[in-house]
Amino acid sequence: MRAYIARWRVARVGAASLLALTLATACATASRHRYGALQQDWQRSDTIAPAVAEGEVAFAGHAWLERGTLVEQVLERNPNVRAARFAWRAALARYPQVTSLEDPMFGAGLAPRSLGSSRVHDAPKYDLSQKLPFPGKLRLRGEAALAEAESASHDYQAVRLRLATMASLVYDDYALATRSLEINRSHIELLGEFQRIAVARYEAGQASQQDPIQAEVELTHAIHREIVLETARRVAAEQINALMHRRPEASLPPPTWVVGPVAEPPSPTPELVEQALAEKPELAAAAARVSAQQSRVDLAWREYLPDLTLVGSYNRIMQEKDLQPFVGVQLNVPLQLGRRRAALDEAEARLEMARSEQRAIEDDVRLAVQSGLERLGEAHHVEHLFRERLLPAAQDQVDAARAGFETGRNSFLALIDAQRNLLDVELGHEQAEMGGMGHELGGEGQLRVQKIGVLCSDIGLSQ
Repeated sequence: MRAYIARWRVARVGAASLLALTLATACATASRHRYGALQQDWQRSDTIAPAVAEGEVAFAGHAWLERGTLVEQVLERNPNVRAARFAWRAALARYPQVTSLEDPMFGAGLAPRSLGSSRVHDAPKYDLSQKLPFPGKLRLRGEAALAEAESASHDYQAVRLRLATMASLVYDDYALATRSLEINRSHIELLGEFQRIAVARYEAGQASQQDPIQAEVELTHAIHREIVLETARRVAAEQINALMHRRPEASLPPPTWVVGPVAEPPSPTPELVEQALAEKPELAAAAARVSAQQSRVDLAWREYLPDLTLVGSYNRIMQEKDLQPFVGVQLNVPLQLGRRRAALDEAEARLEMARSEQRAIEDDVRLAVQSGLERLGEAHHVEHLFRERLLPAAQDQVDAARAGFETGRNSFLALIDAQRNLLDVELGHEQAEMGGMGHELGGEGQLRVQKIGVLCSDIGLSQ
């Protein structure tokens, strides 16, 4: 009966060991598949242009600079994209390091022949040992490394999205400055006409000397505004070149100006928020960091369990006959509980930190969706107001004031006021079409609201 119970216990232990080995093998196989998939993703991410160093030929053959072309060039040439990609590669390279066993240890020794004894042979000793971590430790280290690699891959995507958004924003600055220059030059021509009319009326004795002087003042202001706008255009071009890893002074084609009415945004719905949460790369990176820290917490618990070292030796110390080979095991005794408790506390604290960061990013995404759609709705109504009411009224005001001045029914100052108002309305309409509502081009108080495509890429949505 005792022999039967002993055999049953041995069989139970063997079955449990076999089950544990099977589960460990299955987990290791799944981790290797994840590692292989991440490697393939990294290889497919290689979109670096072969002519990165030759930035001067970026737009060869392009008569116009288009937004989509600029975004593609920035993603191909910006060094931050390459840095993020190789940060992903470095994180991925951690997996085979942390899942490999330590190198085996080999030792050899020799006891010299005893003095005066011809019967005692030289006594060599050879040792070979291999440390085997407690089952599950290598798997948890590998899972933490893979989670960090996944986080790095999402960080890479986040860098690409941020750069695409920055490129689109700077393109708006470049196009808006270019278009504002065209509007200002048309007003310089208009003020030149007003000046000629004022001089002619003054010479005919139909107007005061103040009118030609006022026309000259307004024309000088317009020329100064052209200098300011040209500076803004050059600064925007320099920012574009910097994003593309080119010299700041490198030339750029003029921007296309295909801007229509600002689209009315969709209503904020829970589905829209959930889509943003699902597609935001920063949030996916934060979730991967939480997974990595959870694996480290589990690993910290496993550190309370001993590791196994297999030892094999062969020696002839002080023996006339060779000894048989010896095989044994060694276990470390985990008595340093204070160190292990501190390591566990650190891992749990980092896990809570990662979870809190994840929740903070979720809050940012919800806020970005809500506030972005509201600002886009405001831009839609402002652009409609400019296009349908302010622009026609301002143009009619100039026409009426010009006709009144030429016939002597109103003063030259009324004509200048109408021209100023038309200039402000035309510049404001261009900014409204861009989704911006700034009072000055590039001013600190400028509020910029991106069109729905850029907004979606900024918060993680698909266009």
